[in-house]
Amino acid sequence: MTSLPATAPDATLAGGALPRHVAIIMDGNGRWAKKRFLPRLAGHKAGVEAVRKVTRAARTLGIEALTLYAFSSENWRRPEDEISDLMGLLRYFIRHDLDELVRENVRLRVIGAYHRFGADIVALVQGALARTAANTGPVLVIALNYGAQAELAAAARHLAERVARGDLPVAQIDEAAIEGLLETRDLPPLDLLIRTSGEQRLSNFLLWQAAYAELLFVDTLWPDFDEAALADAVAQFGNRQRRFGGL
Repeated sequence: MTSLPATAPDATLAGGALPRHVAIIMDGNGRWAKKRFLPRLAGHKAGVEAVRKVTRAARTLGIEALTLYAFSSENWRRPEDEISDLMGLLRYFIRHDLDELVRENVRLRVIGAYHRFGADIVALVQGALARTAANTGPVLVIALNYGAQAELAAAARHLAERVARGDLPVAQIDEAAIEGLLETRDLPPLDLLIRTSGEQRLSNFLLWQAAYAELLFVDTLWPDFDEAALADAVAQFGNRQRRFGGL
């Protein structure tokens, strides 16, 4: 996929059209398990099944890019046993679902500092990226150890270093310069950001990219978010008026 210009999303997408790029904050696994008197791990396992359903539904709908917030830079604050469980589920997903992604011509992307994970997970991720690198279909982006503030700080440091070397005049630092350094720079502009479980915050996810995205907060817990829920979210997107600051 070629790089896209650093502009606001195309306003022609409004009026019943399909979002090109959808991102989801997958929230509510723990509450889903608690309601059923199950351990949190059961909720995370159910969440993996929801990932399968939603990624397949996104392909069916024709969404070009789907970005899933799988592990934030703040998730390290969780108990060690829960982090271990999440890493185990990540291993499971890569090992059991990669063949399907290859078969369906899906290109896998990872954003975030995933190198902080164990060596075996890093190897699995890199292998999965390599196997799907030549695919030309929809893009599945997994955010692993991702934080939007860290992403923006890294871009600022890079630009500051170029200015200090004399390679970049300060006057040339604009929105395009920053966007060109983000990990999503070669993806379509973010059109729709969904958060499940009823919470209404972005939790340090795609803060720059969400500037003109439509935000949708749904009460559904992530393990219960399925094909119909995604289709409904897309329908709501199509009914919204997107003016991007105009009339």
